[in-house]
Amino acid sequence: MVIYKSIADRLRLRLNSSDFDIGSPLPGEKKLAEEFGVARMTIRKAIDLLVTWGLVVRRHGSGTYVARKDLHHETTNLTGFVEVLRKQGKDVVSHVLLFEVMPAPPAIASLLRIKIDERIYFSRRVRCVDGKPLMLEDSYMPVKLFRNLSLVHLEGSKFDYIEKECGIIISGNYETLTPILADKQLAQSLNVPEQTPLLRITSLSYSNSGEFLNYSVMFRNASEYQVDYHLRRSHVENPLDAQ
Repeated sequence: MVIYKSIADRLRLRLNSSDFDIGSPLPGEKKLAEEFGVARMTIRKAIDLLVTWGLVVRRHGSGTYVARKDLHHETTNLTGFVEVLRKQGKDVVSHVLLFEVMPAPPAIASLLRIKIDERIYFSRRVRCVDGKPLMLEDSYMPVKLFRNLSLVHLEGSKFDYIEKECGIIISGNYETLTPILADKQLAQSLNVPEQTPLLRITSLSYSNSGEFLNYSVMFRNASEYQVDYHLRRSHVENPLDAQ
């Protein structure tokens, strides 16, 4: 991937964090160039992309400022699957069906912002709660970030491994939810009849430094799993602005 595009992606994540408000100034090009270890021209091209995306504006002689945020980038109280259910007193067990190192195919490489054919871990797990299969998960993680990932880690919580053992702070993730009907393979894996309604969830997690950590495709038994969201709306100073 072109370096300035990678930097633009990392800056995009940072701008959408709580560290920046609308109207906040970006660090100067010189400071960013030192941080990322690149030439100022590379930083300038990355900021050009942010301008194209409508996230920042340049003010001549003043600097670059946050113009807006991508609201879907912000996640409040992101909690792992195992963390949530264990807090509810559930017994969660992960059965690892596949675990291997493979070259990243183009689609996965693009999502994780790594090179095509770069080494990644692929794993397939069935997550069981109180002895009942609840979710099938396919997961892709860059080897360069997690050199010692093992079967034992996958049988537990990836969140715990990433944050407690690797010391990487998970800042948030993108999620997409789609209803589907179970085909023969999914029905067998989750021990449900074919055509059972399932929830297909894709999840792309990123760190507070803007690195993409994990891409997962999950299939959950919709009849056995409830999702609750608490979405906060920013206060509008002028009621007329909301009309």
